[in-house]
Amino acid sequence: MNENEIYERIKQVLADAPRNQYTAELHLQMIKYADELKNITAKEFCEGVGLRSSFGTEFSKMRNLTQRLKAAGLKTELI
Repeated sequence: MNENEIYERIKQVLADAPRNQYTAELHLQMIKYADELKNITAKEFCEGVGLRSSFGTEFSKMRNLTQRLKAAGLKTELI
């Protein structure tokens, strides 16, 4: 799956998320696709998904957290 396809999937999931679950769903999607998006910047992620640039910090945090979660046994492909 290429970068643009990932962005489109994330956009769709976020559009379908209940309002009070938007941020949690965003975090899950960031974790799910962290490996595929490891070579992009937080700014590129926000632009690709259509988010405010302030979400860039969250992207960076989730990407870092993903490595620890995977070391503890998380299988991101199951998210």
